[in-house]
Amino acid sequence: MLILVVGDIVGSPGRRTVSKLIPGLRQEYGVDLVIANAENAAGGFGVTSETAQELFDADVDVLTSGNHIWAQREIFPYLDSEMPILRPLNYPPSVPGRGHISKDGVLVVNLIGRTFIGSFDCPFQTIDKLLTELKPKPPIIIVDFHAEATSEKMAMGRYLDGRVSAILGTHTHVGTIDAQVFPQGSAYVTDIGMVGPIDSIIGDDTESVLQRFLTAMPHRLSVGHGKTMLNAISVRVDDQTGKALGIERIYREVS
Repeated sequence: MLILVVGDIVGSPGRRTVSKLIPGLRQEYGVDLVIANAENAAGGFGVTSETAQELFDADVDVLTSGNHIWAQREIFPYLDSEMPILRPLNYPPSVPGRGHISKDGVLVVNLIGRTFIGSFDCPFQTIDKLLTELKPKPPIIIVDFHAEATSEKMAMGRYLDGRVSAILGTHTHVGTIDAQVFPQGSAYVTDIGMVGPIDSIIGDDTESVLQRFLTAMPHRLSVGHGKTMLNAISVRVDDQTGKALGIERIYREVS
């Protein structure tokens, strides 16, 4: 099975890029399942039912998220609907939504880190609990680990090696070059990257971000414009064992 996992989608430029490229990539690579992180899909913060549906219409199968999942209150009831949208599993259980979903024989899990990003339940203990409770445990498990610290992401990758098919980092919007298959058969990358404007600072308008750094004052951020890029990771997985057979970084640009 070939699974395509798309990095953080930023605003309307990111959504347009997904709509333009994903159907072709599915055909080119023979992709069986597409997962995408949509926590920045609505104007750079959060996701709405309308922006989520736009991504589903573009051939995305499952949407993951992160710390901005609550930015658009309109999405709350949809998190408990049949829409395949995840919020991180290690939020308190009383909040809306779910942290994992099965789709076409693949279990997709969404976790969020704690270092430099927020106070959440322990992601390590949370995934341990889930893997223990799964009966039967599906062979193919893909984890989107939405975290800031490189060390925390790598620690999670090593911790889950051999127990899941892939641990793929999101959140920083900057793709890393360490895509690999670990010794026990789990695919890993520290960060997939983003889908959004190239001429920007992690997807946001450059001048808006610079003003924040130069003045140390609050400054409204807006999504950048112009040429866009798509960062994604493809993982080929053995259907029977769930072990990763290969991992490849995919990069495309759209004028």
